[in-house]
Amino acid sequence: MRTLRVLPPFLLWLALPAGAVDHTPPPVQPATRFPAVEVHEDEKVAIAVEPYDTHARAAIFRVDYLSHGVMPVRLIITNNGDRPISLRDARILFLTAAGDKIQAAEPEDVERLMTQKERQGAKIPMPGPIPNLKLKPKAADKDIEQDFDTFEYGALVVEPHTTRAGFLFYDVSQLDHPLQGAKLHLHKLRDADGNELFYFEIPFDKYLRSKSSQMN
Repeated sequence: MRTLRVLPPFLLWLALPAGAVDHTPPPVQPATRFPAVEVHEDEKVAIAVEPYDTHARAAIFRVDYLSHGVMPVRLIITNNGDRPISLRDARILFLTAAGDKIQAAEPEDVERLMTQKERQGAKIPMPGPIPNLKLKPKAADKDIEQDFDTFEYGALVVEPHTTRAGFLFYDVSQLDHPLQGAKLHLHKLRDADGNELFYFEIPFDKYLRSKSSQMN
């Protein structure tokens, strides 16, 4: 898993380039306000997931991840207890419907995938050499890095009575319907004494059902 980074909100705001005021994270709300949530009452922890699976929602990012097979997933963790919980050793995996495990992508993973997709898109099924053929412009590495700095989940600790949120990015380019039957699996979260919490496994189908009901 990518090393979680912590940046105060005011530093994130200062880091945004001029004219990019729209590229800001959504407001943080308790995990229980989201359809795809799992609550552990005994441990006083709730964790929700919110995929950004439409181009309208994903417009907050600088890069069109969905068109390149990358799924941004917002992770929301609420600690309703009186002691902090740690994600320093946490493992957060995208479990496909077939049971395959996908780790969250690093910026260089996304850059590599986008470069590959753009090269494939430049192929033209015509015989013979084509002079002066240029590939589509490569996705700007700077934009990907800025998105990760701005949006990536980075809280190593969730303080008592606090909610922390951020995005993880998963390469689902090999999946036709990545969310159907899939889950986000979290384990190795620890309490203040170092004891591991019971694992969380949140089905994305909860989100899909809620999305479908809103459209009807």
